[in-house]
Amino acid sequence: MWQEDYFCCYKIVKYILKNTMKIKHNEIEITQENPFEHCKLERKQYAEVLSQIVELYNDGFVLAINNEWGSGKTTFVKMWQQHLKNKKFNTIYFNAWENDFDSNPIVAIMSELKTLTTNDNKALFKSIVAKGATITKNVLPALLKAFAEKYIDTKVLVEAIENTTKGATEILENEIKDYAKKKQSIVEFREELEKFIAETENPHPLVFIIDELDRCRPDYAVEILEQMKHFFSVPGFVFVLSIDKNHLAASIKGFYGSESINTDEYLRRFIDLEYSIPAPSNESFCEYLYSYYSFDEFFSSPQRAGIGEFQYDADQFIKIATILFNDINATLRQQEKVFGQSRLILNFFNNQSYTFSHLLFFLVFIKTLKIELFKKIESQSFSLQELSDAFSEAMPKDIRHFYGVNLVYVQALLLHFYNNSRSIEKQEQFYKDVHGKPEIMITSKLESGIRTSFESCLRDVHGHRNYSDIKLTYLLRKINLTEGIV
Repeated sequence: MWQEDYFCCYKIVKYILKNTMKIKHNEIEITQENPFEHCKLERKQYAEVLSQIVELYNDGFVLAINNEWGSGKTTFVKMWQQHLKNKKFNTIYFNAWENDFDSNPIVAIMSELKTLTTNDNKALFKSIVAKGATITKNVLPALLKAFAEKYIDTKVLVEAIENTTKGATEILENEIKDYAKKKQSIVEFREELEKFIAETENPHPLVFIIDELDRCRPDYAVEILEQMKHFFSVPGFVFVLSIDKNHLAASIKGFYGSESINTDEYLRRFIDLEYSIPAPSNESFCEYLYSYYSFDEFFSSPQRAGIGEFQYDADQFIKIATILFNDINATLRQQEKVFGQSRLILNFFNNQSYTFSHLLFFLVFIKTLKIELFKKIESQSFSLQELSDAFSEAMPKDIRHFYGVNLVYVQALLLHFYNNSRSIEKQEQFYKDVHGKPEIMITSKLESGIRTSFESCLRDVHGHRNYSDIKLTYLLRKINLTEGIV
């Protein structure tokens, strides 16, 4: 038996590795001539708006593009960067998360600026580097630096005090001198930086895009914000922060060790303008993902085309996806994941077998985004009425305006297959005898919103000659990848 299980797992892993393109949504190709050519979210219009803002306020400011993780910010800012380049802007893209291994952000930022040097401004750039060196120079003894950064160890402190040969007065005098030098160096650094940008002889401001700031180490993220404000706030220099403000706020609180800090007020010191990319049409994005993952290769295959019961599988799949994602306002990344997983799972079905595409998608959806509900269904923790209520609650509150998929019928399928999966002792009756007539015992909260009778759907499911013995495990084994590929 274990050999069969091992071979089954081997086939699954081999298939996944071979068909990675069908599971993961790859980065969109950004062409130089038309960077938004492959954008299916109609976001070029927002790039145009931001370009106009940047061009209008070219004296330097900080723009924050604030959207949740998984909303496609990185793809958007990369497309926008190429769009700006086509308009003759000087631009720099800096992934802060990939560079937070370094202790000082100014080094990384200056390295990016070096890409703009030419023979004419090379000497000026060297001057900026020299000024920056003074700023970043460690002018405090190691002991005081550790104290300032709140990483002090009591034992280290005692040993350092015992071993030091400098008196407190001498240390303080040196600190004052170094502070004055550093303050003057900041002024000189900004003056040289302003000259450097001016000598690029570009009528547009320099656009410096900082991405993934909210994923950095808290200390690195705060350092970037502080240095951006104090060192790089000069005319002609526009910073664009691509962030999830809520996650960045958590980093700030973590750095300062206080949950009570007002992060909105803190970030207002740095951000001059905040912009959120509007969410795309939910229906159009589902249709795009359906096309991207090539679902028609399965649903419209020649083997299925001649089977009447399968002709609505594709439409019902897209419809229920649109309903579910619209209701919970899922991120683009979450939607991609559910579609990718669903496409993989379809390969575990024979081309001529039932997929119950609407119910299948619902189960993949809850496994990805509502795992506790999935586990309760999988472990058969619900009674039939509890499961009916849980399914109803997972659907939009008002479903009357949704067409193309009968959700009450999907609910009836779920209950029927769920009951079939239970042992005979635990199976429940859907009807009870009342004065010689069967009366349904299970109710559906979805009936109040539509004209479909739950009882009629349940009777239809029970009466279907091919559904009588189907168990929910028929779908769950494929979703959990515990069954071999057909």
